[in-house]
Amino acid sequence: MSTRVLLSWSTGKDSAWTLHRLRQQRDIEIAGLLTTVTETYDRVSMHAVRRKILHAQAAAAGLPLFEVEIPSPCPNEVYEARMTAAMADARRAGVATVAFGDLFLEDIRRYREVNLERVGMRAVFPLWKAPTGALADEMIAAGLRAIVTCVDPRQLDPSFSGRFFDAAFLADLSPEVDPCGENGEFHTLVFDGPMFSQPVDIVRGETVERDGFVFTDVLLA
Repeated sequence: MSTRVLLSWSTGKDSAWTLHRLRQQRDIEIAGLLTTVTETYDRVSMHAVRRKILHAQAAAAGLPLFEVEIPSPCPNEVYEARMTAAMADARRAGVATVAFGDLFLEDIRRYREVNLERVGMRAVFPLWKAPTGALADEMIAAGLRAIVTCVDPRQLDPSFSGRFFDAAFLADLSPEVDPCGENGEFHTLVFDGPMFSQPVDIVRGETVERDGFVFTDVLLA
């Protein structure tokens, strides 16, 4: 019997690659994509991706989308209450496992595990401890295509926002920056790859600085 898994979906490369990896396991059934959307801006939290593009990604992946709306700013207790309600819905649908694309941040992993344990669910991390340089190369070689939608200017020059996540991007990163941006240096939006049945047709919009981060808007073509 296959295990039904809900995938935490950020719109970025790590969650997209997690989907690709999970689909290679015959004992796994992907029940859907779980995403938090900031209701104030109608965008995916932190990655700042428009909801319409999120919907286009889900359609390209051929999976149902489970959206959890949160305010901005979002107090931790509000976030946890809304996620608990979403997990209750998932349990009623026969899902007891949530997959995450986290790579090596132990505190984030433990936070997810503890909160899921409280509602009788478990967390899995298919990419955990993968060497990030090799992983980034693997993604690109397999045809994953992504654009950088957010940069933390304290860790990475703002000019990297809006660039494509490709070999040239990786070559230009300083040694202090993780190739997968696992320390929050940058966030991405995937618009093509082996996890999609067809590309999401996008165009790059304007780049702005807001709340201490640099964001590049992306629109459907």
